[in-house]
Amino acid sequence: MSLFTRRKNPEQLVKLLREALANPSAATKLDKDGNKVCEITKRLNQMKLLLYGEGDQEAKPEKCTQLASLLMSTQLINKLAKDLVQLPFEARKHVAQVYNNLVRRNLSGFVEYVRRQPDLLSSLVAGYENAEIALNCGTMLRESIRHEPLARQVLYSDDLWKFFDTYVHYPNFDVGSDAFATFKELLTRHKELSSQFFTSHFDQVFTRYNKLLTSENYVTRRQSLKLLGEILLDRSNFEVMMKYIADKENLKMLMNMLRDTSANIQFEAFHVFKVFVANPRKPDTISQILINNREKLIAYLKNFQNSKEDPQFIEEKALLIRTLETLTLTNAEEGGPANEAPVSTNA
Repeated sequence: MSLFTRRKNPEQLVKLLREALANPSAATKLDKDGNKVCEITKRLNQMKLLLYGEGDQEAKPEKCTQLASLLMSTQLINKLAKDLVQLPFEARKHVAQVYNNLVRRNLSGFVEYVRRQPDLLSSLVAGYENAEIALNCGTMLRESIRHEPLARQVLYSDDLWKFFDTYVHYPNFDVGSDAFATFKELLTRHKELSSQFFTSHFDQVFTRYNKLLTSENYVTRRQSLKLLGEILLDRSNFEVMMKYIADKENLKMLMNMLRDTSANIQFEAFHVFKVFVANPRKPDTISQILINNREKLIAYLKNFQNSKEDPQFIEEKALLIRTLETLTLTNAEEGGPANEAPVSTNA
């Protein structure tokens, strides 16, 4: 940019961008060197530089605040999010950078503005349905849900179930992984909020979650299993953990996952399975299954990934073996249905 070129102020930038968006076919022009320049991309880049600063020049707070206010008062930021797929490739990146700056710094009360515009976050969630904009929308979503009010809005909306049912299963690896990263942030970023949500929506969440654990997609299965361990072992989710590990169907599913052909799946399954065994308040329905499979489980654990030298892992295996060896029922005699979800000893 020439030293003598006068920079556009926030009001001018918003006006010019709105005009360009209103007539995108006329928004591509030739510069003095004959190169094609997209007016939309150009104005969004100028907004980005105004917010982030350029070179040695730092961003001016008053101009940043003014731009944020204008983007909200004109609802231009909503239009950019809704019509993101129609923008040129570079323009999409600029939109994400502008949005992320506004929400990260909460300029002019931007977080509260987004909270009062539920369609804005829904537009970003829906971005996962189009691979061209999925990663841009993912960065904006994760920046948004760093703020608890916005995380709450997504958690308690129907949009959340789209992650369970569709987005994390996306066949495109980059998109599926990005969707799972957002999914994980939603479920773990704000501990108290997540715990309340799990408690009030326990059946809805874990019925769907267990389907993730049996997905045909290996990456989905492994990531979901690892995340389940993190959720259950988080202190804020103690009551949720106790309810999950009291269900014998969950135990049988985990025991079957110990037999998975993938050593990585087996390892992640072990870290959830150990919670069932180590629970000092096991219901008899859980104890009965463990007792019926005691010999096979002990033999399995004695040969389970013995090449690992992690002292904590070795101690955990030893603890589980000791617990299984001494396990008894509290309210009934040993017996009952035998060999539910038997475990192979071929680890």
